[in-house]
Amino acid sequence: VRLVESGGGSVQAGGSLRLSCAVSVYMYSPTCMGWFRQAPGREREGVAVIDSDGVTSYADSVKGRATISKDNAMTTLYLQILKVKPEDSAMYYCAADFRPLYCSGLGTQFGHWGQGTQVTVSS
Repeated sequence: VRLVESGGGSVQAGGSLRLSCAVSVYMYSPTCMGWFRQAPGREREGVAVIDSDGVTSYADSVKGRATISKDNAMTTLYLQILKVKPEDSAMYYCAADFRPLYCSGLGTQFGHWGQGTQVTVSS
């Protein structure tokens, strides 16, 4: 399984960002996918999670500003954040899991991770 994030970079505060994650799978599609982020000196935090039925969960820090979405085959995952803030700056990671009936929102312990894409928000 290979997860590759893209779309990171620099963005002005108040703008928007859109991240993508391409998932290479061979037999089964993920049952659960999510976005996490980690800023220097801080713990990794869950940003948003989506399951194969399209049920979503969001961190309070992005609720109302973020949208997680996927294609039908769950081979591509997206994250859009509007009205970005400097505190949105972090390395953003895509995660996936394939276990059935395993998705439990932001508390899901994902088994597969991407390498990350850096997002920097300037004020």
